[in-house]
Amino acid sequence: MKKEDLIRAFSQLGKIMTALGSGESWKDYNAGITETEYQQLEAMVDRQFYLNGWFTKTSVQQSLKALGEQLEIENLTSWAAEYPFAEQPKRIGVIMAGNLPLVGFHDFLCILMAGHNVVAKLSSDDKILLPALANVLIQFLPEVADRVKFSEGKMGEIDAMIATGSNNSMGYFESYFGKYPHLFRKNRTSVAILDGSETREEVQALGDDIFTYFGLGCRNVSQLLIPKDFELNRFFESIVSHGDIVQHHKYANNYDYNKAIHLMNLQEILDNGFVLLRESDELFSPLAMIFYHRYENESEVAAFLEKQHENIQAITGHGYIPFGMAQKPGLNDYADGVNTMAWLTTL
Repeated sequence: MKKEDLIRAFSQLGKIMTALGSGESWKDYNAGITETEYQQLEAMVDRQFYLNGWFTKTSVQQSLKALGEQLEIENLTSWAAEYPFAEQPKRIGVIMAGNLPLVGFHDFLCILMAGHNVVAKLSSDDKILLPALANVLIQFLPEVADRVKFSEGKMGEIDAMIATGSNNSMGYFESYFGKYPHLFRKNRTSVAILDGSETREEVQALGDDIFTYFGLGCRNVSQLLIPKDFELNRFFESIVSHGDIVQHHKYANNYDYNKAIHLMNLQEILDNGFVLLRESDELFSPLAMIFYHRYENESEVAAFLEKQHENIQAITGHGYIPFGMAQKPGLNDYADGVNTMAWLTTL
């Protein structure tokens, strides 16, 4: 299998993913699959909600579109050109999370593009999407079939391991897979830094960073750093367009629960009917709640970011990731800031 062939296959897959994510109907055979095959993928997108209540059609489409747009052939070519293609493939085990649709796709892509073989253990919360896309990839490049294995039980022989889970999972990962070269990833979250000069459109875009995928991802903003004199009504007025999120029953349950707990404990919160704000310098906020704290100068911001460095996945704001782009990472945006491709080339 050649890198160039793999790039072309992933690029073709990306076109299908982007079309599915955009809600487009099958157009012609230039898609590389038949109309029936495309409709089966559409039905799979619709069906995810019944398998995992967090995976609404909108959420699955957002993930497909964001990932598909990364797979343009020029992007893949320039990205992959930086790394050698393994002459002797290794078997790379991957334990994938299931908090977001296709959250393990980037690892899947990296392992194959580095010339290795994937042995993936899928989360029970997201066990259909990636195998379906892998089958399409195999149609475009049959050699991939020998490079990909989805394991429901024991993984068997592996040469290295990538595992993503909660902080509590780290002991398990170390115990079972610590003897292999490994990348172990724990909980992270994201922050937004406001300086007071933001436009209404920018703060509205910040709402995408907070509410996309219901706030379940490590790239979702859970802490706002705001100037001492920042008026929070500006924030509430700008995010009102996201109010429909509370119509989702699982999100609403979290909103009601956290509101009740804080009221019973007489903790001061701000409430706009679909999200709660609480002043705190803690990083990880409960679902349907955002923490915020005020700063007086840039040195306070720098000190906070330094203290929480190992727990922060992404930072949005002026001079950082633009507001609204946290959930649209590029190929070079690696989980936990560790270059997965570079690591794979050392094996």
